[in-house]
Parts: sequence; structure tokens; C-alpha cells
Amino acid sequence: MNWIKQEGKIFWPSEDMKKKAWVSDESYYEEGKDPEKFWAKRAEELDWKEKWTKIYEQGKDPGEFKWFLGGKINASHNALDRHLKDKGDKVALMWVPEVPGEGVKLTYRQLHEKVSRFAGSLKKLGVQKGDRVSIYLPMIPEVIISMLACARIGAIHSVCFSAFSGESLKDRIVDAEAKILITADGYYRKGKPINLKESADIGAEGTNLQNVIVVQHTKTKVNFNKKDIWFHDLLEQGNPTEPEFVESNEPLFILYTSGTTGKPKGVIHDTGGYLTQAYWTTKLDFDLHDEDIFWCTADVGWVTGHTYGCYGPLSLGATLFMFEGAPNYPDEGRWWEEIEKNKITVFYTAPTAIRMFMKFGDEWPKKHNLESLRILGTVGEPINEEAWMWYLNVIGGGRCPVIDTWWQTETGGTLINSLPGIGPFIPTVAGRCFPGTHLMIVDESGSEVEKGRTGYLVQKPPFAPGMLRGVWKNPKKYFESYWKRFPGLYDSSDGAMIREDGTIRLTGRVDDVMKVAGHRLSTAELENAIDEHPLVREAAIVPKPHDIKGEVPVAFIILKDPSKGNEDLKKDIVKHVDKTIGPTARPSEIYFVDDVPKTRSGKIMRRILRGLVKGDKNLGNITTLMNPEVVEKLKEIVH
Repeated sequence: MNWIKQEGKIFWPSEDMKKKAWVSDESYYEEGKDPEKFWAKRAEELDWKEKWTKIYEQGKDPGEFKWFLGGKINASHNALDRHLKDKGDKVALMWVPEVPGEGVKLTYRQLHEKVSRFAGSLKKLGVQKGDRVSIYLPMIPEVIISMLACARIGAIHSVCFSAFSGESLKDRIVDAEAKILITADGYYRKGKPINLKESADIGAEGTNLQNVIVVQHTKTKVNFNKKDIWFHDLLEQGNPTEPEFVESNEPLFILYTSGTTGKPKGVIHDTGGYLTQAYWTTKLDFDLHDEDIFWCTADVGWVTGHTYGCYGPLSLGATLFMFEGAPNYPDEGRWWEEIEKNKITVFYTAPTAIRMFMKFGDEWPKKHNLESLRILGTVGEPINEEAWMWYLNVIGGGRCPVIDTWWQTETGGTLINSLPGIGPFIPTVAGRCFPGTHLMIVDESGSEVEKGRTGYLVQKPPFAPGMLRGVWKNPKKYFESYWKRFPGLYDSSDGAMIREDGTIRLTGRVDDVMKVAGHRLSTAELENAIDEHPLVREAAIVPKPHDIKGEVPVAFIILKDPSKGNEDLKKDIVKHVDKTIGPTARPSEIYFVDDVPKTRSGKIMRRILRGLVKGDKNLGNITTLMNPEVVEKLKEIVH
């Protein structure tokens, strides 16, 4: 069934899509113009033990705001307990290991029992409401069980990405003053077991952790210390535990961000507001229905994995698919094989992953039947037109809406995208503000700019209910990072442009802006221009200091056919940039490379590229990379 129709380069939902979609009427946006009324009505679809006494309260400072004051709610109850009567035997979680073998299917009843028992064991270990629990786990069912068990007893979880180093983990444990660490013996990466416990021991050393709980996953031999306890023992011994209902504005989790560029910031998300936004953005952005199987490829160590890999789908009573391993193991068709085998209907991934699969070639997805798909989503960074169209046509068979979402760790859930039943779906254009939210584009003075002009993306109050509520133990950092530059507005640090039709195109981080001879130039704008060259697969742009111009662009380019990388092609790319943007944007240097450093979530690590072109000896922490081996290759090319 075709869910879209095409008008030039603009795509719209088909009549079939409109009939199926939860929302297909433009009036929904009109309703969202009264945010307090809009979100209060939506929040009623969740289970509250006690209803709120006040919908929204704005403090004297813009960053001081609250939603659903006085309401009592529990995230674990909303993700599990409330589904037991009608959906107890429905599969909540489908998990597939990287190493071919038996996966796991847990119904809502089975997942509820495990979460409830593990929560009881945490309580027995002395974990109380408000205590912090660090979670350092790979993509295995125990990570979902651990998060929901913490939420169940009112403890605050802090998930640390399992590919982070032990020292990075320690920074987060110490800052959060965590009482418990939950980790595993190891995980698999391209068929090889990685000893995670070694890194966990480094992270735990010298901290005030009372216990370290260890999941036996790979059965790797590990050092077992006095504080260590096996996860499976606690699961067996735990007594089922009822949920602890907390006031809406009490923290649900801390998630550390920007840890690779300095001291990590512990972004705090509350319970009621966050859960409301997670629930509704999952339901409407991905048009999730009871029969859908939803695969969000993000690791749970990132906010995307929290919101769309745990809380959003489970609060809806949906079936969530989780995959442990590398996307191209044992071959480049692994993801498409899993989509075919498990009948995935909604698929959400990063533009970088899409470009990576484009590089592997069309033959891999074409080996598999992907007709179960009906919604495609992207997240993490602006997506270029070629990747968007490839995703639409090769993966979606030209049938599925591409939902290009913009949001951040700080926003908790999506804030800009097109809704599947309304549209439009336009390559390189994210869409409109999610109903009930108000973002606008301003200049450096904070004044709103005209349509068609690029500026800073900011959010007006009332702020979306899923927004961050602070930086853990650092109110000064919270104010300076998000509220200082534009008084009364949330500063996203992203650049954007509102088009004449009201849709928004993102241009990338404003801190990824170069000043070339006094001209402001967005790296994302230049990358998009180079990506449009027919021989280019992907480009990454960073600034390099220049004695006369201040900064000049340097381009790292991955070609569709590496054999064509020569001086003539460099000249042709420069001409293409001249024509597309202008001579100011000309790259001063072009490097043809096989790959660029990327995080496991698919984002290009421009910080490392900047360090390379500046000649920095210390490039910082590279343990977060999906491909750390590429750094040494790039050093040789650049130097």
C-alpha cells in the first residue's frame, strides 16, 4: 500500500495514510496554539494516581518552569502495569543478539514481573526514592529492565553509553553521587566479546558506590569484587514491588551530554512532563498502532534510546524491537534482514547510518523484502537530499513517509517534524513545530527574523513539557548554556530557517559556524552543497585558523567511487561550491577519505577533525567512536 503521493519534490500523505493516521486534520495545529490546554488534554491519556492542581507555572527565571504541579505519576506503571489487563500477553520487547542465535521475546506481563522483582531487589539493597543509579549496559533486555525498575521505586537512573571509557563512566558516577552501578560482563561487537566489566571496574574504583550489579551476558571471565552481585541472583530473589508514585516534577533520569568536550553536563528530565511528551510524540510522529513493530536503532545510552527506545513505545503499549550489534555484521545486509524477518513497520535511524548503507550499495537492501515498512524516521543531524531520497526509494520503496525529526537531549522529545497524516515531507526540511510548542528564528539581538532568513533557533514559553529542568548540581551551567544569550527564550544553539510555507530547515549547530573574512558560514550549509555533487557520498566541514581570513573551511570528503579522487575532482568540487554558495565558501583544502570519525549514534565528531587540521597533539577522548581506527589514518592524510 502506498502511504504517500508526490508533487515535484514535495510529498504528501495518501488518502490511505490519512485514514489510518491518528491525526490528519490541520486543525490539530490550531488546537496546539493554546499549549497549556493542549498538553493538559494529552496528559489525561496517561495514568495519574492524583491529578495535577495546576497545569503550568513559570518562575521568575525562564529556566524555572513546571508542568502538572501536584500530579502523582509513575513512569514504570505507565509503561507496564496499565497494559496488563488488555495487553498482558502482547509482546512488549523483541530482542535480537548480534551473534546469530535465539533472541528474546518478553510480553508485557513477563517484562512487568522482571521489572517488579528487580525493583524489589534494588530496594532491599537500600536504594530509595531520589537515589541515583548508574547504568552501564549494552543493548540487551536488562537495560530496559534496569531503567524501569529504577523508575518504579522513584530512583533516578543515569545511563552511560557502554562504549564510553571507564574514566568517562567514573566522571558520571561521581557527579551523580550514584549509590549503585548496573553493568555486564561484556557485549559483542562484530562477533567479538568485549570485556565491559574491566571498564566498569575502572569507573567504580575510588567512588562511593555501595554495590555493582553484573549481568552475565557473554559469560566472559571477569574479576568479581566484594561489592559485586549477579543480576540474575537479584532477579530470582526479588520480591514484586508496587510502583512509587512521585510528584510530576520530580526527576526521572539524568543523562550526561557533551562529555567528550569537557566536564559532562547532567541534563535532568522530570517525570510527568517528560512522559507526556514522550508518549504523544511517539504516537503521532510514528503513527504507532497496536499492530506496529517499532525499531529505533539508537543506543539507549543516548536520549533517543530513552524516549523512543523505551518510555515512549512502552507507555503506548507498543511492541519495541531491540538489536544488540553492529549494523553491518555479519554482512552489510544485517539491518534489512532483521526488518524482513521481524516484520518491522516503523524504522527510526540516523542520516549517517543511511549514508553508510548507501555506500555499501543498493544490492544489500534489495536482497530483502522490506514491504512491512510504512513509516521511516531520521534523527541526529540534518539529512541531505540524496540520502533522504535514497532512504525513501530504496528502503521505503517510494511508499513510506520520511519523518525528519529535530530535537535534542535537552528537549526530551521531538519538537520539529511533519506528522504522517498531514505532511508535507520535503527533502532537507524537518517540518513544523510539534503542536503545543512554539519555536522561532531570531537574529543575534533576539529579534525574530523574516521568513527565508537564517538565524538562531529558540523556543518561547510555555516551554514543552519534556524539556530539561536543570543541570545536575550546576544551576550556573544550566543558565549559561540555555538561557543567557536570549533572555526569556530557550537557546537551542542550532541554526535554522523558516520557509514561506511555515516549515523549518535546520542548518546545524551555531557553534559549527565559521567566520570567513567576516562572513558567517554554516558548516551544515557547505556540507549540503558538497553532498549535492554527483560523485560525493558524504562531506564533513571544519574551520581552520587563517592569518588573513580568520578561518577557512577544510573539507573531508567520502566519494561514491574512491578511485575518482584526484586534483581535477577537487577543482570541480570547488566550482560546484562557488556556484551553489559562492567563493567565500570555497574549501581551502580537500581531503578524500574512506571515512570520518563518528559516534555510535552516527554523528560526525567534528571536534576531532578540527583538532587534526589545527595540528593538536591531544585529540581528547575517542572511546565514544564507532570507528576509532580511522583517526590514525586521517592523521597520516592531514599531516
